[in-house]
Amino acid sequence: MRAETVVSLWRLFEDHGFEVCLDGGWAVDALLGRQTRAHGDLDVALPAVHVPALRAALAERGFAEIPKDDSWEHNFVLRDGDGNEIDVHSHVIDADGRSAGGVPYIREQLLGRGAVLGVEVRCITPEWLVRFHSGYELDCNDWHDVSLLCERFGIPVPEEFRDFQASKGGGHP
Repeated sequence: MRAETVVSLWRLFEDHGFEVCLDGGWAVDALLGRQTRAHGDLDVALPAVHVPALRAALAERGFAEIPKDDSWEHNFVLRDGDGNEIDVHSHVIDADGRSAGGVPYIREQLLGRGAVLGVEVRCITPEWLVRFHSGYELDCNDWHDVSLLCERFGIPVPEEFRDFQASKGGGHP
């Protein structure tokens, strides 16, 4: 997914008041203020109440759901005719900022601010992005993202990433 496409989608989200927060690789690059690698999709988190209107707005731009084995009402993938994919994660957060349904985000995770091509965006905070990169088999993109976040924001590199780096014999990407 190209940065220009992310900005175009962001403007659509903002125009419709969807309260989207970037997650995944584009959130990392937004926090860093520059694109550091290619991205296959755009991960977004938003309140579940916005999902029907999001689906309708994106359908008008040619996006349709791609069936996945793990899809459900709060986590699904939409793709357009150009191959742009949006991985949608919807949540319900209660008045105290805790998860009350959907993908279990909490308010404090959604307070990051970054920029894509100079356009300010909401995104997952650096600390939480590092935490989210755990509990699954790591790859070189995970190491790339986490090492840059840790370096930029002074976050200690998690042990599983130190182990990953040692096993790959790699240094900083």
